[in-house]
Amino acid sequence: VSTQSTGLHCTHSMDSVFGFVGKDYVLLAADGSANRSIYSITQEQDKIMRLDDTKLLVGAGEYGDVDQFTNYIQKNVHLYNFRTGVQLSTRAAAHFTRGELATALRQNPYSCNILLAGVDPVGVEVVEGEKREIGGPSLYWMDYLASLNKLNYGAHGYISYFLLSLLDKYYKIGMTKREGLELVNICIDQLKRRFIINMPRYVVKILKTDGTFEVLHTGEDSHVPLSD
Repeated sequence: VSTQSTGLHCTHSMDSVFGFVGKDYVLLAADGSANRSIYSITQEQDKIMRLDDTKLLVGAGEYGDVDQFTNYIQKNVHLYNFRTGVQLSTRAAAHFTRGELATALRQNPYSCNILLAGVDPVGVEVVEGEKREIGGPSLYWMDYLASLNKLNYGAHGYISYFLLSLLDKYYKIGMTKREGLELVNICIDQLKRRFIINMPRYVVKILKTDGTFEVLHTGEDSHVPLSD
């Protein structure tokens, strides 16, 4: 059921989604819970969508809006590639997504908050005579009001009340993959201890600059396995 026709919004949701940028990768994590009212429907839902070979997208909000909007973005990214033969950069995909949220905001708003992650070829561009490095891993944060920010880490849902302070304390630029997975486990431990909602299963997806893609699941101890 979509809330688009009603114009109703929830600034926070029960979805647990967060992500951050590492040394040569970008990581997104999301819970596997799908709940309705007082019911738990499933703990096996995969909320992280793969836009293409270099980008991941995860939404938090009303399930109907999230499903409709994220699928709309995915199909339009594919359509652009089919028509032009050009793959959108992560920055371009983020601005396209933000533009669609802004357009909908003035017509039939979506109750959908977004984290968009991707990796791009590393290069150098010259801006006003100054050279700067572009590409590599990146993470973009968007909310249902069409705000857009490029961040090193971000979260959506009620878990942001818990995790943003943790990420602020433990996140560091240039973290290795193992350090990043350790940070994920710290975040999950804190949610298990402090968050009133039980979310026993998480999915973690990692995109690396060498083109590899990994999917990890929490085990019986609710931790993701560590690897280099």
